[in-house]
Amino acid sequence: MLALGISAFYHDSAAAIVGDGEIIAAVQEERFSRRKADAGFPVNSVNYCLRAADVQIADLDYVVYYEKPLLTFDRLLETYLAFAPRGFRSFFRALPIWAKEKLFLTQLIRDRLKELFQEDFPSEKLVFSFHHHSHAASAFYPSPFERAGILVLDGVGEWATTSIGRGAGNSIELSKEIRFPNSLGLLYSAFTYYLGFAVNEGEYKVMGLAPYGSPTYVDAIITNLIDLKPDGSFRLNLEYFDYCTNLKMTTTKFDALFGGPPRLPSEPLTRRHMDIARSIQSVLEEAVLRLGRTVYQETKEKSLCLAGGVALNCVANGRLLREGPFEEIWVQPAAGDAGGALGAALAVSHGAGVQRRHLAKSPRDGMHGAFLGPQFTDAEICAFLTRVGAVYEVLDDQQVIEKTVDALTEQEVVGWFQGRLEYGPRALGNRSILADPRSPQMQRKVNLSIKYRESFRPFAPAILAEHLSQYFDLPADSQYMLLVGQIRPSWHVSPPPDETDLTGLMKLGVRRTEFPAITHVDYSSRVQTVHEATNSRFHRLLKAFHSRTGCPMVLNTSFNVRDEPIVCSPEDAYRCFMGTEMGVLVMGTAILYKSNQWPLSH
Repeated sequence: MLALGISAFYHDSAAAIVGDGEIIAAVQEERFSRRKADAGFPVNSVNYCLRAADVQIADLDYVVYYEKPLLTFDRLLETYLAFAPRGFRSFFRALPIWAKEKLFLTQLIRDRLKELFQEDFPSEKLVFSFHHHSHAASAFYPSPFERAGILVLDGVGEWATTSIGRGAGNSIELSKEIRFPNSLGLLYSAFTYYLGFAVNEGEYKVMGLAPYGSPTYVDAIITNLIDLKPDGSFRLNLEYFDYCTNLKMTTTKFDALFGGPPRLPSEPLTRRHMDIARSIQSVLEEAVLRLGRTVYQETKEKSLCLAGGVALNCVANGRLLREGPFEEIWVQPAAGDAGGALGAALAVSHGAGVQRRHLAKSPRDGMHGAFLGPQFTDAEICAFLTRVGAVYEVLDDQQVIEKTVDALTEQEVVGWFQGRLEYGPRALGNRSILADPRSPQMQRKVNLSIKYRESFRPFAPAILAEHLSQYFDLPADSQYMLLVGQIRPSWHVSPPPDETDLTGLMKLGVRRTEFPAITHVDYSSRVQTVHEATNSRFHRLLKAFHSRTGCPMVLNTSFNVRDEPIVCSPEDAYRCFMGTEMGVLVMGTAILYKSNQWPLSH
């Protein structure tokens, strides 16, 4: 049975195709359109998925949309009525879009498919999943667990903002939920907005900023903003939030509580901002930990699956793994709305076609390393490079590895473009920017000269899985870069005597471990474990770097610059390479050195 899943019209549109319960392909539309968090109908993604599966539109048994639009409209209407007339402005802006498009999604999707494939798609084959069921399916069905507890956390889907339940075999049951307007995702997004970052994009910046501050506002948040119960259930005090009635996230009462108006993106970050970030991160972690304990008490399962946008908070995930009751947790690498497309396809596939769920055939899970997007042959790469006049060499596999290690040890920053594009927000070794983690200058260099982003942002280590326990206090594999662990004390270096007097971003320049480029100011790292079975070329590169340097890891960050999606095609990679201070680009078996190139003129 073939099912095509679609998420669209809010943010992070995507498509995914599943055949008999096996994931064939999945990709976000932004990777093709080059519009960050593209919300449009995923025309390119749908087209790619059918090509990857080598099928026609008529071969599909189902097209599945990832949520129920009528229930979402019901929430919008009830919220307006509850807060009228205060919510009229936001309702007035939203209503024309709903009246024109979202209330008639069945016809809209059929029209888009007809435009794309020049044939009608039967309406009886177009079905709709519940938003949180799509998230739950994306987490449980690809997981390595025969049965597990499930926790879904996001901003809002239809009415639900938090759901708990259990997966077993082919079935998923979500037994309890917390409903809008009470939402951990919206609570965190309110602070994202207040701190001057973009909602639905900048939440990871809040997480990265948090270790620079102190949790001085935790009591203020718990006392005024959120009534957090011991079981993790909660209610928000809506006097402080404006997302129900307005086009912004917070009210003047929120501003007064935290000492001023929202920070403008152009304004500098102060110690107060860092303390606020640390405080909301601490509250979120505590809420997630309590909810995890409740899932365990309700289900008695030893394993937990996580999805929803809040599940991308890898610091909270790491704390849940360390302090929570579960032996194992597994997080969907595309945990946000993009992953809803995959979950919708998996939900229908297992509910209507697959007689018995097959546990993962690939190592550890059914996500194939999250390498589910387009790939390009060496011939296609070389044809492009020749067409644009690039100067490049073509090497054999071993030479590619050796030349890349040469560049890394010479303190060059390397663009690494290989195999299938990753699904989800993390580059995992196929669309990556790589550097030497031992360099004291590399964290600043990559942030400011390559990524063109805030200096405080940390970087992740990609480490050979077999060396994880030697370097990090992390009790589990982390191949999707969704768990944070502490660097073991044996790799720490003594800080200078006056570090205790440093505050805020002044802490950034302190060398704390033997690997300063991937060490955050609290000695933590967002770890990626690399396995030979899921990414053999990247694994070989790490082994060669280890052999040469004694270090089994490299700095790994996504191949893009600030406010742009991760690169998809050779053209995207070449333009990013030429537009930054990256020194070396490796695409397939072709290698380019910046010093040999003409200025970009295309």
